[in-house]
Amino acid sequence: MPAQSSGMVAEQDSVGERMLLYQRNNGGWPQPGGDPIKYQLSLTPIQKKKLLSEKDRLDTTIDDDATTREIRGLVEAYQKTKNDAYKTAAERGIRYLLTAQNAQGGWGQFYPDSSGYHKHITYNDNAMLNVLNVMKYTAEGAKGFDVLDPALRAPARQAVDKGIGCILKTQYVQNGKLTVWCAQHDRNTLLPAKARAFELPSLSGAESVGLVRFLMQIPNPSPAIKQSIRAAVAWFEAVKLPGINTKGIVDASQPKGRDRIVVDDPSSTLWARFYDLETNKPFFVGRDSIKRNALADIENERRVGYGYYGDWPAKLLRVDYPKWEEKWGK
Repeated sequence: MPAQSSGMVAEQDSVGERMLLYQRNNGGWPQPGGDPIKYQLSLTPIQKKKLLSEKDRLDTTIDDDATTREIRGLVEAYQKTKNDAYKTAAERGIRYLLTAQNAQGGWGQFYPDSSGYHKHITYNDNAMLNVLNVMKYTAEGAKGFDVLDPALRAPARQAVDKGIGCILKTQYVQNGKLTVWCAQHDRNTLLPAKARAFELPSLSGAESVGLVRFLMQIPNPSPAIKQSIRAAVAWFEAVKLPGINTKGIVDASQPKGRDRIVVDDPSSTLWARFYDLETNKPFFVGRDSIKRNALADIENERRVGYGYYGDWPAKLLRVDYPKWEEKWGK
C-alpha cells in the first residue's frame, strides 16, 4: 500500500517505488546477476511478488554503486514527493552501511557475505568512496540529506573519520616509502589482496586517483593526509608511461572481430591499471591469473573487455594537485 501522510495518499515516484521493492530487510540492496539494477524498467506483478519473497536475502552489496545509488535516489525522490516511505528507506540504507563498516574503518564489497574476496576492503570502481560520500552528505546534511534523521549525523561523521583512517593505513609502503593503493585490501592485514582472477595484488593507477581526490577534499588536512597525497602524486609521476596510447582495431581473426593494441603516440601519456608491488613495473593478467609483461600477451576477451591502460591521474597532476598544493602547501 502507498504511504499515507495527513490522511492523504502520498505522491509516488516510479523509480523510488522500484527501489523500495528491491531493498532487502537488512537495509541494503543487491545486484541481481552482477549488473546494476535498471530501475527505469517497469516490473510485472510476478516480478514484484518475487522481489517481496526475497526480502530476507543477505546478498546486499556496494559494488557498482549499489546501495549508495539507491540511498541518493530515494533522498531525491523524497525531495520531489515528500513521501515518507522514501526517506525511511534511505535512512535504513544508511544504517545498513554503518553496520557494514568493518573494524579497520573500511567496507567490503558485500555485507554480510564474507566469502572469497567479498570481504576485502574495496576501492575497486570507487565502491568505498561512494559510501564515504553518502556518509559525508549525511553528516553535513548536504545534497538534500538534511531531511534525514538528525540522529544519523554523529555516527556518519564517525564513519567518515574511520574511513579516512582506513585509507591512510592501507596506503602501500614499498621499501619504507609510501606509494598508492590496491583496488582491494585484506580487512585484517590491510595488505593488497586478490579479487577476480585477473585482479591480482598490485598498485593501482586507476582507483588510487579517486582516493587522492577524496583526501584532497578534506579541509585543514592533517600532516598525515598531506604526506599521503604528496606520496601518491610522486608515485604517479614516477610510473607514468609517456609516448604510448591504445587503439581499437578491426581484426577478423579475433572472436568478436576486434582487438585493442598499444601504439606509439608522442602526444599521449598513460598509466597502467596494475603495477607490481615491488618493482612498479606494469603487468597484465588474463583469466588464467598469470602475470604478463604486455597487453598483447593476454587473451583477446580481456584485452577488449577491461581497462588495462588509462589517463586516470592526468587531470589530477595537471590541474587539481597544483591547486591543492597552492592552498594547503607548507
